Amino acid sequence: MSSPASNPAAPLQFRAATVDDVPALVTLVTSAYRGDASRAGWTTEADFLAGQRIDAQVLHADIARDLSRVLVAHRDRELLACAHICIEDGAGYFGMFSVQPALQGAGIGKRMLAEAERIVREDWNATVMRMTVIDIRDELIAFYERRGYRRTGIHKPFPYGDLRFGVPLRDDLRFEILEKTL
Repeated sequence: MSSPASNPAAPLQFRAATVDDVPALVTLVTSAYRGDASRAGWTTEADFLAGQRIDAQVLHADIARDLSRVLVAHRDRELLACAHICIEDGAGYFGMFSVQPALQGAGIGKRMLAEAERIVREDWNATVMRMTVIDIRDELIAFYERRGYRRTGIHKPFPYGDLRFGVPLRDDLRFEILEKTL
């Protein structure tokens, strides 16, 4: 019997995460970015970052705070993707974007991003969405550019020494801010 994730005919649904989702979210985000499991998809950071990508304490805080939502996409209760959206400095912020590695490239991520933009625009009345991306992630940046995001040229240092962001495997990491008018 196939799982709901492998049945694209089943409707994709979105909802806000709850604290009950935290263990599954940690597993999903880690699988999309770190370790060998992440290599099944194209979003892996395993070649330049090791360690955790997210922890339960951060997720609990993101779920609880105002103008913040951990958005999940699911089919028949199976968690397929997630992202964190919030308002920062008067604009929407999009982060922690994760899709099950085996499902990357199937359109789930595009739909997740569109839903996140809709919430920020319609529910929170923000006109801009921002995100930070490690600037050596050319393929990932190209994905966002195809969706209307532009590189701002504004860089932020990578938080070396802060294990909440992982263990860097190279010394040239930095973030670039991408931005889209909604």
